[in-house]
Amino acid sequence: MKITRSELLDLVYRFYPRGVQKIMRIYVPPGEPVYEDTEEHRRLVEATNRGRADYPTWEAMIDRLGDRYRLQNESLHLFAGGIDPAYSARIWLTDETALSFHVSLLGPYYGIHLPGIPEEEPVAREIAQEIDATYPGYQPIPPALGNEVVPDADMDGLMMGEATIYVCLFSIVWTWVDPV
Repeated sequence: MKITRSELLDLVYRFYPRGVQKIMRIYVPPGEPVYEDTEEHRRLVEATNRGRADYPTWEAMIDRLGDRYRLQNESLHLFAGGIDPAYSARIWLTDETALSFHVSLLGPYYGIHLPGIPEEEPVAREIAQEIDATYPGYQPIPPALGNEVVPDADMDGLMMGEATIYVCLFSIVWTWVDPV
């Protein structure tokens, strides 16, 4: 089934209200909306809690991949109470270059963030096969949609108007393998 822009934006807005900045409560003037008080944030917390409960599934998959590759799990902070929209990990292809992969907790989507080097293709295929087997029905978000900026969504570490669909559905961790 083909993924649409509208479908992805509807999903983003279920968890990130339009135009509400994620700023510290102490700086918010009285009467201004605060993200942590929104229904969207409550949904994100619930999705993260479901992710914590289903963590053994993720862990088994990354253990299988970790047996073949140098893998770094970026989702351990979920156990310290962290709130994230996805499970995330990276595989080191060279000493300096990694690809990352993410399985959304918000909807049936995943992404593999490629660094653009020849060594990435066979690894990316294996990751996709593992995700497809572990999370049946999940679909990869194509770059043409995932890289689209969501102008009125605010994310930790990015200013309003900088977050992409990938970042909204997979977290700021999506950007950690971007070239500097």
